[in-house]
Amino acid sequence: MIKLQDVDKYVDSKFQRTFILKGIDLEVDQGEFVTIMGPSGAGKSTVMNIIGMLDNPSEGQYYFLDEPVHKMKDRKKSDMHKHHIGFIFQAYHLIDELTVYENIETPLLYKGVKSAQRKSMVAEMLDRFQMVAKKDLFPEQLSGGQQQLVGVARAIIGQPKLLLADEPTGNLHSEQGAEIMDIFKKLNEEGMTIIQVTHSKENAKYGSRVINLVDGQIESDKRNTEQINIES
Repeated sequence: MIKLQDVDKYVDSKFQRTFILKGIDLEVDQGEFVTIMGPSGAGKSTVMNIIGMLDNPSEGQYYFLDEPVHKMKDRKKSDMHKHHIGFIFQAYHLIDELTVYENIETPLLYKGVKSAQRKSMVAEMLDRFQMVAKKDLFPEQLSGGQQQLVGVARAIIGQPKLLLADEPTGNLHSEQGAEIMDIFKKLNEEGMTIIQVTHSKENAKYGSRVINLVDGQIESDKRNTEQINIES
């Protein structure tokens, strides 16, 4: 599903080239749940942004669903991102001026989904995340955990093939974090491919594979022997 070949990301200044990523080779199959770990500044978010088509590699090749992303024009990349990728951020990135309902609905508007279908899909998400009573509230009226639930609902409402989560529980207390991770696990069991960046060893246990990134390079890529299984 995802294939990065010899991917570099660097910044050039007048006298030197600074590498953020160096020689990244990575393959992720459909249906995997992959965790990327590593110290701050290791390049984790940069890898996620390249996979999510929010950033371009400086060198190397990126294939998504067998299509060469590194050769795509911006419009095609934007369409691929819109239709196949959901993104969840540590800072939630909800739109303050929109209600819970409107935040969740936003990706469907971008995709041109008709009104009746939008209503049905949003209603299903509100029900799934037990937020029907909060649909008319604004983000500032919600707790951090509730805001992240809205972020998850917004990311998955379009039924993306790939879900990217960048420190999704970083601003949550442990109970809220576990709730988000249990949702990810269920989504993965339903067939969604998930890549998460986390510092949490506990969160890493939800995935099937752990990649350690150090100084912009993959230091290790191992199957997860401590994988958590939750009751459906």
